[in-house]
Amino acid sequence: MTPERILRAEAVAAFLIGCAIWLVAGGNAIVLLPALLLPDVSMAGYLGGPRLGALTYNLVHNWVLAFGLLAAGVGLGFGPLVLVGAVVLAHVGADRALGYGLKLPTSFHDTHLGRIGRREAT
Repeated sequence: MTPERILRAEAVAAFLIGCAIWLVAGGNAIVLLPALLLPDVSMAGYLGGPRLGALTYNLVHNWVLAFGLLAAGVGLGFGPLVLVGAVVLAHVGADRALGYGLKLPTSFHDTHLGRIGRREAT
């Protein structure tokens, strides 16, 4: 199994675990789909250019935030925070499974997993 396939399998697992945590924590299954789209609001930073966009995107699209929110929610016994952590975990998992990684400040298309999108004609 190649490293790329292992990384994608891990990402799918994170997506599924995030969805399961959402449901076990009492989240509404119908609300899950739109909630999964909310982390992409962080892309609004790209209105200020690729450097700011990469910063705002990466602040939300990472495992540390997801697990930190989950841990804080469980530790504080605050269910809504657990739900937010579950959504971030599932969202980041879905993004990584699709090949979308953390953004580099050069372009939205440049990620730690490689370049995404169409290749430019030369």
